[in-house]
Amino acid sequence: MNRQESISDKKEHLKSFIKTKGLKSTRQRDIIVTEFLKTEGHVTAEEFYRKINRRHKNIGFTTVYRTLKLLAESGLAAEQVFADNLTRYESLLGEEHHDHLICQKCGSITEFKDNKLENMQVKIADELGFQILNHKMEFYGYCSNCRK
Repeated sequence: MNRQESISDKKEHLKSFIKTKGLKSTRQRDIIVTEFLKTEGHVTAEEFYRKINRRHKNIGFTTVYRTLKLLAESGLAAEQVFADNLTRYESLLGEEHHDHLICQKCGSITEFKDNKLENMQVKIADELGFQILNHKMEFYGYCSNCRK
């Protein structure tokens, strides 16, 4: 499945979710969802609003914010709050679980996946009789650029 087909599938999933909530599908919401699913990385609602507002002046911040919350509620986006206490949204379009390295100087966020680390977490949980439902791992420090 290519990325465009995946976006179409995710949009259909959201339309069904919106319908179960008794909400309407709107052109503005569709524009926001399409742009968000194409976005890589982590964005705050304000950052994403500025991106949308460059091309779609008629879409307000509240509509963007509510749509991002709907995406998170539907399982198509993840809400992440790092040490700066800003909520960031990340598209879950075909993404596997990953963890984060967060630079405390410039704020850059680097995603990584390490199977040995994931396996170790499962092993520890098993040994302690614990069932993991979800987790997040965040490392805070300085990126290579800020360390120079």
